[in-house]
Amino acid sequence: MLKFLHAADIHLDSPLRGLEKYEGAPLEAMRKATQRALRNMVDLAISEEVKFILISGDLYDGDWRDYRTGLLFAKEMSRLREAGINVFIVFGNHDAASQITKRLDNMPKNVFHFPIKAPDSIILEDQGVVIHGRGFPTRAVTEDLSAAYPEAVPGLYNIGMLHSCATGREGHEPYAPCSIDKLLSKHYHYWALGHVHKREILHQDPWIVFPGNIQGRHIRETGPKGCTLVTVEGSHTVSVEPKSLEALRWEMSEIDCTDTTNPDEVMELIGRDVLRKSEKCDDIPLVVRIVLSGISQVHQELSINPEKWTSEIRARVTDETGGRVGIEKIRINTRPANESDRSSEIKGPLWSLLTSLRSLKESQVVGQGLTENEMELREMVSDDLTRLKARLPIEMRTEGGEVGLDSNETFKEALQAAGNMLLSMLSSKRDEK
Repeated sequence: MLKFLHAADIHLDSPLRGLEKYEGAPLEAMRKATQRALRNMVDLAISEEVKFILISGDLYDGDWRDYRTGLLFAKEMSRLREAGINVFIVFGNHDAASQITKRLDNMPKNVFHFPIKAPDSIILEDQGVVIHGRGFPTRAVTEDLSAAYPEAVPGLYNIGMLHSCATGREGHEPYAPCSIDKLLSKHYHYWALGHVHKREILHQDPWIVFPGNIQGRHIRETGPKGCTLVTVEGSHTVSVEPKSLEALRWEMSEIDCTDTTNPDEVMELIGRDVLRKSEKCDDIPLVVRIVLSGISQVHQELSINPEKWTSEIRARVTDETGGRVGIEKIRINTRPANESDRSSEIKGPLWSLLTSLRSLKESQVVGQGLTENEMELREMVSDDLTRLKARLPIEMRTEGGEVGLDSNETFKEALQAAGNMLLSMLSSKRDEK
C-alpha cells in the first residue's frame, strides 16, 4: 500500500488581496500565507509518509520577484528529499515556461518537471506506478493537451497530471479544455488536475480530481483549502481524502438585519456569527467579509455614518474573538423599512439619481461590458463619487485616498454606498416635512 499527495495552484508568494489596513488586521499572516501553506503541505507529506507529491500546475504565481521565491521552495523540497519523498510538477498558465525568467539550476534532486513540448511518462518501478504529464509552454494554451497523452501502461497504477479547465469552470480561463470522456478513454486510474481553485471530483473509479488551491487568496476563495491524500493498493484506489493546508481562511458573514430595531441587536448578530465561524477554524486565522442586508429599522442609522459603524463592528469582532479574526470589508446593504411608502411621496433630483443608480447597478455583470448610455452614466457617477469620496466607507478608498472604480465589482460597491447615502438624505427630507 502506498500514499501520495495531489496538490495544485500553490501560487507561491502570491499576494493575498482585499484586507484593508487597520489596527489589529492580520497583515503579517496574509503576507506569508502561501509560504506557510506550502510548509504545511510538506509537514503533512512527511507525517503521512507519502511516497511522492504531485503538483498539477501554477506552483508559482508568475515570474519570481527575486530568487528568494526559488530558495524558499528549494528549502522545503530538501526537507522532502531527506524524507525520501519525490515531487513531480507540471507547469500551468501562471508558471508556464514562457512566464518564468528566473530559475535555479540546483534544485534538490527529488524534484522532477515534466516537459512542455509533448507528454512524457515516468515509471516508478519499485512502487508499481507510472505518471504521465505535460506542462504549459505558454500562458494561454487553448488546445486539448490530453489528446496526446499515451494509453495506460498495463500492470501499473497510471496517473495523469494535467493543468486544465476540463469542461470549463466559471472564473477560470478556458485553458487546455478537455472532456471527461477523453480522460476516461486513456484508462488511467487517477487524473491529477489543476487550474480550478475549488475542490471538485469530476469522476470516481477512475478518479478525476481538482484538489483546489492550497491557500485562498481573496474573499472569493472561501472555506477550507488544501490538497488530496490518495491511498493506493496495487491497481486499486483505496481512498481519496481532502486535507486542509491553508494558513489563513476566508469566509463570508451574511447578516440579515430584517428583525433588528437598533444597532446593538445588529452587533449581537455579527458577534455570534463571526465567533461561530472562528471556532470552526481551530487555530487558523480567519478573515471575514461582513454583509448586512434586509429591510430594517436600523438602516438609516447605519448608512448615514458608515465609517463609524465600520469601526464599531471591527471593535466588536476584535473583542468577541480576542483578535483572532480580521475583517476584509463591511458592506451595509440594508434598506429602510418604509422606503416603499416614502418613494411615492418624495420626488425630485435625488430620487431620480437614486433610480438611475439602481438601474445601473442591476445592469452590471462582472466580465461583461456596458451599453453606451450606461458608460456615460458610469463616468458621471464616478466623477461625483470622487468628489464625495470623504463620505464613502473607508474600505472603499485606496491607501492614497482615491476612489478606485475601474472594476465592475468595485463600481457596484460604490453604487451601493451612494444609494445608501441618497436614501438617508431622502428619509431626512421626508422627516422634516
